[in-house]
Amino acid sequence: MQASTHLVKGNLGLEIPKRGVLPRFSEVWQRSLTLNRNLCIRSGSTSSGLSSGDVSMGAGLVRATNGGDIEDLTPINPQEKSSGTVLPFVGVACLGAILFGYHLGATAQSVQTMIIGRLLAGIGIGVSSAIVPLYISEISPTEIRGALGSINQLFICIGILAALVAGLPLAGNPQWWRTIFGIAAVPSILLALGMAFSPESPRWLYQKGKILEAEKAVRTLYGKERVAEVMHELRNAGQGSIEQEAGWFDLFSSRYWKVVSVGAALFLFQQLAGINAVVYYSTAVFRSAGIASDVAASALVGASNVFGSAIASTLMDRQGRKSLLMTSFAGMAASMLLLSLSFTWKVLAPYSGTLAVVGTVLYVLSFSLGAGPVPPILLPEIFASRIRAKAVALSLGTHWISNFVIGLYFLSFVNKFGISSVYLGFAGVCALAVLYIAGNVVETKGRSLEEIELALNPTT
Repeated sequence: MQASTHLVKGNLGLEIPKRGVLPRFSEVWQRSLTLNRNLCIRSGSTSSGLSSGDVSMGAGLVRATNGGDIEDLTPINPQEKSSGTVLPFVGVACLGAILFGYHLGATAQSVQTMIIGRLLAGIGIGVSSAIVPLYISEISPTEIRGALGSINQLFICIGILAALVAGLPLAGNPQWWRTIFGIAAVPSILLALGMAFSPESPRWLYQKGKILEAEKAVRTLYGKERVAEVMHELRNAGQGSIEQEAGWFDLFSSRYWKVVSVGAALFLFQQLAGINAVVYYSTAVFRSAGIASDVAASALVGASNVFGSAIASTLMDRQGRKSLLMTSFAGMAASMLLLSLSFTWKVLAPYSGTLAVVGTVLYVLSFSLGAGPVPPILLPEIFASRIRAKAVALSLGTHWISNFVIGLYFLSFVNKFGISSVYLGFAGVCALAVLYIAGNVVETKGRSLEEIELALNPTT
């Protein structure tokens, strides 16, 4: 791909110097309460603030892309920045993720109620699955955008575990299903009330010409000390581009298709790698190892997902999105290979049950480290502002369609080819994903959305 219009094919990255200490998840909270203690605005500085003598961020970046490899660039503003009061609003938005996970784990007592409930819940989940990652990416400060974005995946996993816990009394009380769905009303109400008081995305407001409202949102999210700096970045991103918001057909134009195809491909690989198939089949796998309780099996898988997602949140802004994706899919490929061999190799027959459980847990852990949380974070980062909303929606559409197809045909494939062959196929998909990511996905850690857009689309 060409750097002037879309993603640069190859090992393209926007790197920053590695921090010496691995940030813990708790540090995200601490940094979100710090109000610009390290921000020092002085004349002529390009690393700690903005002044009348500063070189334009956008211009500097474009010049660099014309004269060298973007992968060798360092951030133009590498100082430690405050996130003001972003975290509470991220938490409110992620209530939608809890509902997502909760409804994935909830059940109904009849086909009719299940279909109606799934239809209504599916509409809400479909909307929130696209909007929540987009909203978080647009309100999060650059240096912890990955960590905050990964909270969304973490809350989905927590929602799934909550559904399992809420469903425990169902065996002794068949009418408990009403209570299960009633519980879902609590986060739904909190989400509606919380978003009513949450600020709109400053980037969206600026794009719509609502400058004063954008400044107010910046003050709420980052503090008054950051207003001039953030508005400067938004102006730089808007200079030279007075184009209208892109239409659906624009996504398939030569200008944008390569970057849009990356977004769709990541979600396609995510689903074709077999995550839902592994979850669906996990209870049978655990029974083969002597774990008769379906709840215990599901809880172990869910706990592995939560643990991996929590680890991913601490690594996202240090290791970077691309490396986590490659590591994740490589681990998933190895786990799938282990699962496949545990069902076929006679020499492993005495240990097949144990190996199948280990392979399943390792697969879920690997998935939750990258393949699960990274795509919803990466996509809003690499899409230009004029296509961001529609491109994210298209990519999520690919996710749900492939999810549906896998769920519909997985058992048919197992019956025809055998579970070992199907798992081996999933391992092959994971290996292909590693190669695709290595050649087509950019690294976005440490760059603002405006800097990324200027680097990938400097002519817009």
